[in-house]
This record gives sequence, C-alpha cells and structure tokens, in this order.
Amino acid sequence: QVQLTESGGGLVQPGASLRLSCTASGETSATNTMAWFRQAPGKEREFVVASRSRGGATSYEDSVKGRFTVSRDNAKNTLYLQMNMLKPEDTALYYCAYKGQQVILSALSYPESYVYWGQGTQVTVSS
Repeated sequence: QVQLTESGGGLVQPGASLRLSCTASGETSATNTMAWFRQAPGKEREFVVASRSRGGATSYEDSVKGRFTVSRDNAKNTLYLQMNMLKPEDTALYYCAYKGQQVILSALSYPESYVYWGQGTQVTVSS
C-alpha cells in the first residue's frame, strides 16, 4: 500500500500563486509515475499534470501550460505543483495520484492509469 498526503491548498485571489505538495509513503517504488488531477463541483475529474521518476518525462493539460510547473524530489518521494497566475477556473479539489511503475506517455492523463490516490487539497481562486 502507498499513502499519499497532499498539502498546500488554500484561498487566493486571481493572479496569485500556490504550491501544492504530495508525499508518498509506505510501499513506494523508485520507479513510479505521479500526477495531479482536479475536480470542480459538478464536473468530472480532470488531468492536470504527470511526472515519471525515470527520464523526467512530464505532461501538462493545455489550460495550465505556462502557468503550472511540476517538479519532484525523488529522495523525499514528493511531487510538487507550482501554480502561478491562478484563475477562478482553477478552483477545484486537487488530487495526487501514484503508480509504482512507469506509465506510458499516451496513458498519463487517464485516471485509471493510477493505483493510489490522496484525499485531495482544496484550491479556491476568488476575488
């Protein structure tokens, strides 16, 4: 089992920044894929970004490109999401996801590619 602990959410004004963190613990694997998804009220869960531990491959959803940056500290089993220029439409519950394997590039954006999920951290962007 792998446990995921997210943090860093909050209430901010449009244009502000936040950094989310997700730390994996338990039966983690050095080879893994971690991702952020988000879900707004009344909407389906949406892919945000994914990162593979090997090779540094990342994939971003189009609406966050240029504003969000993913990074990871493999020694700490932690994935970060730096979110800049936040917009009201970024408001959602942000979930961290994990799989202890290399997910193929074409499958990075699919929730079913991941095995473990965190409880989510709320991000609210409002003036």
